[in-house]
Amino acid sequence: MSNEQSSIEQTIRDQISANNILLYMKGSPDQPQCGFSAQAVQCLMGCGQRFAYVDILANPEIRSTLPIVANWPTFPQLWIDGELVGGCDIITDLHNKGELKTMIDASAAAAPADQA
Repeated sequence: MSNEQSSIEQTIRDQISANNILLYMKGSPDQPQCGFSAQAVQCLMGCGQRFAYVDILANPEIRSTLPIVANWPTFPQLWIDGELVGGCDIITDLHNKGELKTMIDASAAAAPADQA
């Protein structure tokens, strides 16, 4: 592994640990750049809590390294409390069952005050 790749991996780990609810996506919540990212954002927004995001299109080194770190090949990727939840299908399924809001609310309630 190159120093550059290990540095990118550390950046990813730092992003995941610094944000209790984090979506790696194509584009931004205001302007998703693919249908799967748009659908994931709609599910998250429906939960009513703030979340962080990383635009992988603007960060090609994260886009190429995150699937290795996560052992998950596709985007978007939702991380809650440092754990990979999954991609669009899983996010949508959890949202439809009402489980995503429960997970998001619990994470937001446990977040340090400076993240609120």
